Amino acid sequence: MHTTLKRTAATLLLSAAAALPFTSTAQAQSWPSRPITFVLPSAAGGSPDVLSRIVTGKLSEQLGVSVVVENKPGAAGSIGMTQLKRSEADGHTIGYGNINTLAVNRSLFKTLSYDVDADFVPVAHLFNIYNVLIVPAGSDIKSVDDLLKKARAQPGKMSYGASGVGTTGHMGGELFKNLAKIDVEFIPYTGGPAALQDLLGGRLDYMFINSSEAVPLIQAGKVRPLGVSSLKRLDLLPDVPTVDEAGVKGYEIIAWGGVVAPKGTPPAVVDKLNAELRKTLKDPGVLERVRGLGAEPVDSSPDDFKKWIDSETDKWRQIITSAGIPQL
Repeated sequence: MHTTLKRTAATLLLSAAAALPFTSTAQAQSWPSRPITFVLPSAAGGSPDVLSRIVTGKLSEQLGVSVVVENKPGAAGSIGMTQLKRSEADGHTIGYGNINTLAVNRSLFKTLSYDVDADFVPVAHLFNIYNVLIVPAGSDIKSVDDLLKKARAQPGKMSYGASGVGTTGHMGGELFKNLAKIDVEFIPYTGGPAALQDLLGGRLDYMFINSSEAVPLIQAGKVRPLGVSSLKRLDLLPDVPTVDEAGVKGYEIIAWGGVVAPKGTPPAVVDKLNAELRKTLKDPGVLERVRGLGAEPVDSSPDDFKKWIDSETDKWRQIITSAGIPQL
């Protein structure tokens, strides 16, 4: 009798395991069955917000359901990421993860309210974006060299801001400060628009912001670009030197972002969502708008995105350690 029970249990386990692929496939076939919530752990109006809305707008058209963007800024992205990890893992709540929430924060903060590997599954790497070093249009600083000379002449007097702690604006500023060996103050904000307002008002000396945010401001004559964070000049700003060629050797920051889902989201749903997101980024209208903002679309599988997140986590751990940036 005991042997029979064991055989029965084994048969049930095998049957359950065999049924899993069919269950996942069935879930993918019925997905989406209602509107999708897209959790964005940053403020409205910033680069992640603008780019995400371009993609989610097209995604909504393709899927035939609403994709509702929920801005949940604060705590270096932890508020939004925590909401996302607690959401039902059925593909109807997904979110935006980027360089700071998925890579930098893991080394910058002593404790986080979420665990990248344990709480999320990568879906698709969407964009690579570069930063632009800007000053107000009326500033007496005309070049990177001017900025460095002024900072060295006034140690501790100049300041730069960023849309939050751990963002590329912050990390890029710290790397710049470390490589250039200057003493300046960092002022954190809860969103990009507030930081930009203070820059334009003369309360900050400079900022590093995404090219998608910088280009409209440059075109409007509100700010002056001094350098870009890539190692080669951007097609969108061909006359602006790289920070590296302007004298801060080795300087490079790639901002990036993509989509993640709560851990436990069915693999077939993840694959279907990945295919739909890649489709959006091949749409000519989407491509034109995204590239017009200085972002470069990335075509990736969930596994590609996982490898990218892991490599960026290692890279930023080394940068934070070598630059002596203290944990928060």
